[in-house]
Amino acid sequence: MKRLHTNQICTMTELREPQKVFDHAGGKPVAIMKNSRCIGYLVPEEATLQDEPRYATMDEVMAYIEDSRERVQPVLDYLKDK
Repeated sequence: MKRLHTNQICTMTELREPQKVFDHAGGKPVAIMKNSRCIGYLVPEEATLQDEPRYATMDEVMAYIEDSRERVQPVLDYLKDK
């Protein structure tokens, strides 16, 4: 049996009235169950991350690689022969 990532659950039948599911969950994510198996999660907006992590753009990644090239070049040269 897989581990659920929340202690709030609902059935497919209960999803006919999603507002009741949200009210009962109290702002926490809800595992959606079908035939005693979790088929997905319903996540209310207030349960999402407020400060979502920011991902680097390709330009930022390339700039970091260029900036760190001098520092890592000896390691790259060493590994080239391996």
